[in-house]
Amino acid sequence: MEIRSIRGMNDILPEASIQWKNIRQTMAEVLECYGFREILVPVLEETRLFKRGIGETTDIVEKEMYTFEDRSGQSLTLRPEATASIVRAYVQHHLYQSGKVEKFYFWGPMFRYERPQKGRFRQFYQIDVEAFGSNDPSLDVDIIASLYHFLDTLSVPNVTIEINSLGCPACRPAYQKALKDYFSAVRDNLCGDCKNRLVRNPLRILDCKVPSCHELVLKAPDIQNFLCDSCRNHYGTVRNTLERLSIPYRTNPRMVRGLDYYVQTAFEAVSENLGAQSAVAGGGRYDGLVQQLGGPDIPGIGYAMGMERLAMILEDMSQPLSWKCDLFIAALGEEARRFSIDLAAKLRGEGKICEFSYDNKGLKAQMKLANRLGARFALIVGEDELQKKQVVLRNMRTREQTTLPINNTLSEKLKSNLSI
Repeated sequence: MEIRSIRGMNDILPEASIQWKNIRQTMAEVLECYGFREILVPVLEETRLFKRGIGETTDIVEKEMYTFEDRSGQSLTLRPEATASIVRAYVQHHLYQSGKVEKFYFWGPMFRYERPQKGRFRQFYQIDVEAFGSNDPSLDVDIIASLYHFLDTLSVPNVTIEINSLGCPACRPAYQKALKDYFSAVRDNLCGDCKNRLVRNPLRILDCKVPSCHELVLKAPDIQNFLCDSCRNHYGTVRNTLERLSIPYRTNPRMVRGLDYYVQTAFEAVSENLGAQSAVAGGGRYDGLVQQLGGPDIPGIGYAMGMERLAMILEDMSQPLSWKCDLFIAALGEEARRFSIDLAAKLRGEGKICEFSYDNKGLKAQMKLANRLGARFALIVGEDELQKKQVVLRNMRTREQTTLPINNTLSEKLKSNLSI
């Protein structure tokens, strides 16, 4: 009986992974311009990290985590998001002692038990970007600018940044009370989950996707009417700086993030090309999280985006990227095969993508293989060519052929032709 992958945990096949590689390379190039450095964190963490960091009233902790006990009885969880893990690493390794703003980027798999749908899986991959050490609004703008720059470099179409302020511990309680009063009056019209959220955390209702709840959210109190002077000034500075940098944005006073640790600036990058599921990335400021997870009182801000959704947008807007072989060496005879193996090793060592047949096939079969591999050029080597100390280089697109001498300059001449 055939064994298949677990539902919601998909294989990323070689043709698709080319697009992913392009995304990761662009991510590194752009984010390192902003001073971010790569960090890698484990897939498994103690369950209490996510309960404390994400919040026990969130859907992730209540419904979606893959949690189990190991053989020693310790409760472990497959990472459902990366921020808590990166904060844990920041605290554990005392990176706050550097005396400067620390900026990291990360990519890897996350795990959540939810209904698989287009662009959303139970094992999914995220890019995660985090910065620690300043609560100045200029860092908020820097983070948002890096996100916009990244998506713009990838040519993601119709991207707009949506922003909101979620207030702070000083002003948010009054807003939460106003929300509770408003939603209590219409409790009978709330979905079952939101009736529970009304008791535990009414702010979570604003993030509900159920149509009946969404209609009620549109008439809910506006958080902008509850911000303290500090939060209002912070939010105003972020907006003014985004305008000065010509980064397109719009305010969305109903937008909240799905995790409990966010304060003040919250944001999403949205693209019209995704239809109803318009969010490409999202994040915000989480100034109390480092202290909550055992570190000093150090502010932080970051964002995450799903690789699957990003790759889906890029595939929809253009022809998928494909792997291309620079050179296929068609060898006829044992001596020619030995020659091809040695030449391929040399060219690969110099950065060229080089292939040859592993079987003793005829020339026609080898040229068919070269086409299937998408080779740009084919080098034909047989006993006659070796005796004449020459090889034939064929352009697979134009069918033009060039004879090259076998000598110490062969690899240099090949590299010159392959660069065309």
